[in-house]
Amino acid sequence: MQKRNTVDTTHLMRRAEELVDAASNRYRITVQVANRAKRRRYEDFDNLEEAGMKPIVRAIVEMSDELTQPEIIGDNV
Repeated sequence: MQKRNTVDTTHLMRRAEELVDAASNRYRITVQVANRAKRRRYEDFDNLEEAGMKPIVRAIVEMSDELTQPEIIGDNV
């Protein structure tokens, strides 16, 4: 049986709250997180080595990183 990585729930809640606070529309950001998690879920079938974290948790972490570190998604052309 695979052991999942443990995530600090208070840290995760803080990240989710940052996403909601930064968004102009709470519903829209919730749908965006859900869609990204859904996409990641299907990607995890192809990449089993990153399957340690649940897709919704990974989506929240990724999106909050993009929010706090815009150079991650910046155009480096």
